[in-house]
Amino acid sequence: MNQIWGAFLRGINLGNRRMKMAELKDCLEAAGFAEVKTIAASGNARLRASGAEDTIKPRLEKAIVDRFGFPVGVVLRARDELEAMLDDHPFGMVDRKADFTRHVLMFDQPLPEGIVLDSLPGNTEILRIDPREIYIAAYRQPNGRYTERVEEVLKPLYARVGKSNLDTMRNWNTIEKIL
Repeated sequence: MNQIWGAFLRGINLGNRRMKMAELKDCLEAAGFAEVKTIAASGNARLRASGAEDTIKPRLEKAIVDRFGFPVGVVLRARDELEAMLDDHPFGMVDRKADFTRHVLMFDQPLPEGIVLDSLPGNTEILRIDPREIYIAAYRQPNGRYTERVEEVLKPLYARVGKSNLDTMRNWNTIEKIL
């Protein structure tokens, strides 16, 4: 089926893994993807493609490694999945007066059932765990930072799933802009 996809690249524009979004757009168009638009400079693209996730993902990853010379994992979400995330997010339960940032950690495979993560109240709060997403509120700390303890909260998750399940975290503003 020909549809809109959100592609979220993991670990780019860090160290020597640099790419300009205009070059990413050119790369994806050259690989046959249509209506390509990049969002922010952290490896987010909206595109139109035919096929299922398990055929589009390897095409994207191959095009990127061929063009940029390093492998990049891609987490994909179909338009209907993105719309469902936008329609049913849990951020409304957070006090609107609080100084926090909204994030979603997306996985390319379903998480094991029964995952439980403890929040750090006033710091990093796990709002909801879905099969392939974790919604996080990160509160501003006295040093002005928001997300510095997220890894600590997620450590039990990574101990359980290891590195076999590709993930990438995005600010919720990016999810709101992707469609």
